Amino acid sequence: MTAPSPLPASTYAARLAFVVELAEHLHAYGTTAQRLEGALDSVATSLQLECEPWSNPTGLILTFSDPARPPGESDTTRVIRLPPGNTDLASLCEADRIAEDVVAGRLDLAAGHAALRALDKPPGARWKAMQVFGFGLAAGAVAALLRLPVLDILTAGGIGLLIGLLDLLTRQRPQLREAGDALAALLAGFVAITVASFVAPLNLNTVIIASLIVLLPGMSLTNAINELTSQHLVSGTARFAGAVTTVMKLSVGTVIALTLANLVGWVPQVRASHPQPDWVEWVALPLAAYAFALLFRSARRDYPIVMLSAVLGYLISRLAGEAWGSPAGIFVAALVMTAAGNAYARFVQRPGALVRVPGILMLVPGSASLRGMMNLVQQQDVTAGQDAALAVFNILLALVAGLLFGNLLLPTRRNL
Repeated sequence: MTAPSPLPASTYAARLAFVVELAEHLHAYGTTAQRLEGALDSVATSLQLECEPWSNPTGLILTFSDPARPPGESDTTRVIRLPPGNTDLASLCEADRIAEDVVAGRLDLAAGHAALRALDKPPGARWKAMQVFGFGLAAGAVAALLRLPVLDILTAGGIGLLIGLLDLLTRQRPQLREAGDALAALLAGFVAITVASFVAPLNLNTVIIASLIVLLPGMSLTNAINELTSQHLVSGTARFAGAVTTVMKLSVGTVIALTLANLVGWVPQVRASHPQPDWVEWVALPLAAYAFALLFRSARRDYPIVMLSAVLGYLISRLAGEAWGSPAGIFVAALVMTAAGNAYARFVQRPGALVRVPGILMLVPGSASLRGMMNLVQQQDVTAGQDAALAVFNILLALVAGLLFGNLLLPTRRNL
């Protein structure tokens, strides 16, 4: 956020209400604790408010006071219970623009508050259809990035579409929401097992993981460790626990599907991967980037920057990984994309999340964590689970190191 500037006369209650509304929206758009608290502190200072924010994945505590009044006279505390946020880049950018306009005096508090409220309008049918399409395209593109056979790619993409439809259904029915991840994994496992049993062999676990790619909590794991290293211990611990719980629910759903298939006598045919030619991977990369631009709810004008960031992050990780090893590749990619996001925020005056989030998306350890849990449960082999846990730990270390040193290489002047 920008530096404070003179504001027209406004009531304490109006300033407080605007900051609370902004906080709720930033939380809903998946902003991490340290960035959300920094943004609120900056805006509150610009509005001549004293604000002590405390953020966690499921709520906010905001304490306000008016420095123009005697100590204790205007103290106000808001405790707000919120569901965990989801990445929404278009709305994040719009909320940032509204806050900038209010701070700069281009928009009064009432208009700014109304503009934030307008961001809550329900999505239309076209948006829902594109989200479902994004689920399917992301699953198929990730399977192609792994250079799986054509049937595997088609199966993963088809399952992704079904999971997208299921996601829409669970959003409209709160009673299904808690079990949504397990139901999605059960559906993915059942369809993949059916194809492998009656059509042709599949790389079964890899197809299931690719089809669930949108639901994997790799970004949550990364944000959790990032918050812990930023001394936001409560938020980081809660976010980490939520990510682990999601992996467990996905694993449970998959194992239930495998168990049911075994009970009815279905024997899925499993094969080792036979990689496709290199061109399949290069075609899949921009498709995956486009799918995640859809799923991150980017504005149309931001598709090029979001897609370019995702592609660059993947390419840097791959090329550096081939030269110095996979952890080094992830570290370099995270460092470069974090610094690039900070540079974008500094010079373009828009949220660096447009570059940073898609840039590290394909580096996060979601698939490795799910594969490890599935191997542990299926094989009942602690060694297999330990190996996967170590791989996830190495990825997280490399990612967090890249994020930390990227911020040191080029510090940001903005919080988002």
